[in-house]
Amino acid sequence: MREHGYIALFGSGEAAADGRKVYEWVLSRMEPPIRAAVLETPAGFQPNSALVAGKVAAFIRERMAHHYPVVEVVPARARGGPWSTDDPGLAAPVLRANVVFMGPGSPTYAVRQLRDSLVWQAAVARHRRGAALVLASAATVAVGALALAVYEIFKVGAELHWQAGLDLLGPYGLQVVFVPHWDNREGGAELDTSRCFMGQERFARLLEMVPPTATVVGIDEHTALVLDLRAGLMHVLGRGGVTLVRPGEERRCAGSKALDLGELGAFRRPDPAAGLPAELWARSADAPAAGPPPAVLALVQEREAARARRDWVASDALRQQVAARGWEVRDTPAGPEVAPGRGGVA
Repeated sequence: MREHGYIALFGSGEAAADGRKVYEWVLSRMEPPIRAAVLETPAGFQPNSALVAGKVAAFIRERMAHHYPVVEVVPARARGGPWSTDDPGLAAPVLRANVVFMGPGSPTYAVRQLRDSLVWQAAVARHRRGAALVLASAATVAVGALALAVYEIFKVGAELHWQAGLDLLGPYGLQVVFVPHWDNREGGAELDTSRCFMGQERFARLLEMVPPTATVVGIDEHTALVLDLRAGLMHVLGRGGVTLVRPGEERRCAGSKALDLGELGAFRRPDPAAGLPAELWARSADAPAAGPPPAVLALVQEREAARARRDWVASDALRQQVAARGWEVRDTPAGPEVAPGRGGVA
């Protein structure tokens, strides 16, 4: 596995048709098997946080079924308590993942629950080992150098302010602030909800509070910015574009060609182990279990074609051929899952 994995940052649409193209771009560039961990944390304060994360998990299973992903929802909901972000048991699925997803919820809540936590350190360690981080909405905000207090300002009426974020890219020499929902129009003609529901007027005042050394990255709806830290490049995928904002300068970038990561600042790649506990770094080296070989996957695809034409005799025969190679096909509503057989050897 390559060091310093991809980072995909959604403006929105992580569980929509446009999102499928982003997952495909990332997963097709990764070595199988795909093992994804979906963190509940940003929505952990909500009673339905499992449902929120579960929808994304189902989307990955169903829309990326041809990659045969194994997807686990990780209920790391709060610091302390039975679902703590410091629980080694909840960090374990993150440490065996090569895709880690976080999405909707509250950015500031996510920061409070994850900063210096075991689960977040596990995610960073796996990313430094080459796992992809896929972030959307609240999580996109939370990983910046500063996090926009969306709920507090938009819902509660707090004074305009930023809070310190998780600063995922700080070790890479970049001071970046991420703002999803950049071109949001949910408010219609009556309310400007662009700039992540702040509106242009309020956001102009918020910009005055951002250090001049930082770059603000606005990501449109149904659009993602993918960072390839190994190649030092950025890719804009989806319907819209990305806007880079610095003092006295605003530049819009669409998805025509790759951009240099130097556009965000003085980019550098750190020592992968830097800033991480030695024991956790050592544990993060464990790779996901080997997936089924291409010959087995071909048999599974052939069996799916037989099932589609309702040729049950051929389907059963192909299942037996898969079993003879030490693998088991499990039919699920999201499509076939392939797992090591109970008695076979791959």
